[in-house]
Amino acid sequence: MARKQAKAAISDETRNEALKIARGTQKPGQTKEQTKLIAQGIEKGIAEYKKREKQKARERDKQRKQELKAKQQNEEQPATETHSGKRQQSRLAWWLLIISWVLFIAYIITAA
Repeated sequence: MARKQAKAAISDETRNEALKIARGTQKPGQTKEQTKLIAQGIEKGIAEYKKREKQKARERDKQRKQELKAKQQNEEQPATETHSGKRQQSRLAWWLLIISWVLFIAYIITAA
């Protein structure tokens, strides 16, 4: 039963490609049965290769998503830092305004 599932997982395109390769490497005196066995081995190899490539693609996708997520988090942090920097600038501006008014009032009082 597992053998039927394994065969079902291999596409017709892969089978045809494996048979083509097996026939291309066929030695003189080799029987059809031997060629079929070689083709089956090639099918399994191709299926394993595709399976590994899919796994690698999934890993690359996960890595890309993690990098994107980290990049977004890094972009949010400077925004928070700039906000606190703006708050300090705002306080400085208010203090300068208050000091200037105090000095202006002191000037008016001393000039009169």
